[in-house]
Amino acid sequence: MHTSDSIVIIPTYNERENIENIIRAVFALEHGFHILVMEDNSPDGTATIVKKLQQEFPDRLFMVERKGKLGLGTAYITGFKWALEHQYEFIFEMDADFSHNPKDLPRLYEACTVGKADVAIGSRYVSGVNVVNWPMGRVLMSYFASKYVRVITGLPIHDTTAGFVCYHRKVLETIQLDNIRFKGYAFQIEMKFTAYKCGFRIKEVPVIFINRELGTSKMNSSIFGEAVFGVMRLKWDSWFHKYPKAEKRD
Repeated sequence: MHTSDSIVIIPTYNERENIENIIRAVFALEHGFHILVMEDNSPDGTATIVKKLQQEFPDRLFMVERKGKLGLGTAYITGFKWALEHQYEFIFEMDADFSHNPKDLPRLYEACTVGKADVAIGSRYVSGVNVVNWPMGRVLMSYFASKYVRVITGLPIHDTTAGFVCYHRKVLETIQLDNIRFKGYAFQIEMKFTAYKCGFRIKEVPVIFINRELGTSKMNSSIFGEAVFGVMRLKWDSWFHKYPKAEKRD
């Protein structure tokens, strides 16, 4: 049986145009990552494609099928718990649409192994604005949203809404996943904020974000609004919440 210390969690909803290519791209990497697809009952047949690929990669490709579109945050929380139960050391978040380049996975892995980070973030904004094929309005919205989060929370991260992340298992074991409340893009902020408040070491790795070429974006104004207004609630609640302390890694 092929074993790995690393698993890439990929949430999917209507990603039939991308899912096979992204899976093959990850499996082509030298490191030997595993993949867990969190599939939200896509009506376009995404799950059928994954099941066919599971016959080709039975020991590396896994899937959890959910009853419907239940939110990005709940998909990742379920995936995190699955990965912890299956003893993975490094647990990644990545989109299915190639906006995150699979070739950057080893760089995030290296930041957590050689660099000893507890959380490695594939950052669009740590070295300027590295976004390709986004409308200017969306670039500005995303960039200034991250600036806003930094001002309100004091979180020393340039790309607070980034969805390309590697967590060491100790982070996910410590931060009490059942207490993470947000489901949309505010989930990404809450995870980073909680890891920071617990005292974990966070490192941003510069990446280039490329807007999807196939399929439909899941971003909308309500999701973005949750991220903006949820930040104030996060900061308020942090004044009254005692965070568990990070354990030092060997």
